[in-house]
Amino acid sequence: MSATAVHSLWTTAAAADPIGKIDAPKIEYGQLSPTLIIIGAAIIGILIEAFVPRRSRYYVQMFLSVVALVAAFAAVVALAAGGYGTTKAGIAAMGAIAVDGPALFLQGTILLAALVGLFTFAERRLDPQAHGNRVDSFAAQAAAVPGSESEQKAVKAGFTTTEVFPLLLFAVAGMLIFPAANDLLTLFVALEVFSLPLYLLCALARRKRLMSQEAAVKYFLLGAFASAFTLFGIALLYGYAGSMSYGTIASVVDGTVQNVTPALADTMGNDALLLVGSALIVMGLLFKVGAVPFHMWTPDVYQGAPTPVTGFMAAATKVAAFGALLRILYVVLPGLRWDWRPVMWAVAIVTMLAGAIVAITQTDIKRLLAYSSIAHAGFILAGVIATTPEGISSVLFYLAAYSFVTIGAFAVVTLVRDAGGEATHLSKWAGLGRRSPLVAAVFAVFLLAFAGIPLTSGFSGKFAVFKAAAEGGAAPLVVIGVISSAIAAFFYIRVIVLMFFSEPRPEGPTVAVPSPLTMTAIGVGVAVTVVLGVAPQYFLDLAGQAGVFVR
Repeated sequence: MSATAVHSLWTTAAAADPIGKIDAPKIEYGQLSPTLIIIGAAIIGILIEAFVPRRSRYYVQMFLSVVALVAAFAAVVALAAGGYGTTKAGIAAMGAIAVDGPALFLQGTILLAALVGLFTFAERRLDPQAHGNRVDSFAAQAAAVPGSESEQKAVKAGFTTTEVFPLLLFAVAGMLIFPAANDLLTLFVALEVFSLPLYLLCALARRKRLMSQEAAVKYFLLGAFASAFTLFGIALLYGYAGSMSYGTIASVVDGTVQNVTPALADTMGNDALLLVGSALIVMGLLFKVGAVPFHMWTPDVYQGAPTPVTGFMAAATKVAAFGALLRILYVVLPGLRWDWRPVMWAVAIVTMLAGAIVAITQTDIKRLLAYSSIAHAGFILAGVIATTPEGISSVLFYLAAYSFVTIGAFAVVTLVRDAGGEATHLSKWAGLGRRSPLVAAVFAVFLLAFAGIPLTSGFSGKFAVFKAAAEGGAAPLVVIGVISSAIAAFFYIRVIVLMFFSEPRPEGPTVAVPSPLTMTAIGVGVAVTVVLGVAPQYFLDLAGQAGVFVR
């Protein structure tokens, strides 16, 4: 058969084809503007690394990052003011992303936490100057082998790793999409977009580089496992419902789906796909949250990563992961409530108790804060289990309160130093209240907030979460939560006693005088802690208005 004959067959077949044109995707750029601003700035940040002279990069990157985070937060506020959190809430980007109250509230929290975290990233006055150059918390040259000649040359030349700024922005971009994702593929892409920059950031400590790299490898390996579980769960849920969309999966789970095809009817009857798939996805999210038994990475990574990264990661990752977990459980799997609630009960109880009890044995301040964060994950899960609108709003409030306290606490940890860098061993903190009363007092405020003492944001958050859990029929969980809080209060108070009622050691650490950047981060932490503790009602109402998911 000749080529012309084949060609004419093709054209005849194409003319007879009823499919017609492929429609172009319809993207609501205005509703996606917070994420688009951050991604755009991150890409510009990479170009700055390539084209701007090394001397100026730090200032240009810093300026760009601050402008981007402020602009994105302004976009979130504009969307919320335009009613996209309440009456106009809907699904954008061809069904991929939900623009609703919880998404906007969590995005605003992540952007503010990132802005405060950025100030600790940019701090350059804590370490003594190296060869006449100011240095930050990050390795002079990330590619240089620790202790090698090339590293010494990089330090001598005054190099700094300014790539941390675009990496931070990429992580924030992924975190903005994660709680707003409305289909499983978007969820997975967002998970990878914010995880990969964090793996890199964890490896970049200037001091204790080997420990930092070990932390990053542990985080990467365990994170890869969690991603694999999530992806496998997504595949099983797709096999069950024949769709990636949250709304469609929910209607298949409820049995309210219309026009069932024979193929879908076959898989719909297979509850094993649904149960195993849901369990694997929730497992991946619980890993990101740091809940027991998926918490093993937390203490090692928190201890090994550069402290500014630890603070940012501890705050923002929790906010994003809990947002995604809420959306999966409340939007996709409300029909499975009787199946997932008992499991979540068990996870919450074990997480609260294990975090509080193991923290008592810690001798390193960063590890202590890591186990404290595990206990807090358990407290927040109590709100998730409530399965009521109050449950959602209490979790949103708790996340907002917790994130600023965490960044503030880790910012204080960066100030206490000895010859080897940060003095994180608890014995070094003895008598800090006499040597530097202001720093010790600020840290005490953060510890009291973590312990949930009245008139701090921690108390308001815990009260809201426990009240929602009790009203949602989980009263025994609240009792265990209160017991865990009492155990946790013991080790927080122990650190306060150590700081104020112990004799300072003659060879003890000094408290570095930070630049206005770290002062701002700590000041914001204290302000939020006090304001949300003394007058939480406005913010509770805000979280209440934002607590309705769009389907």
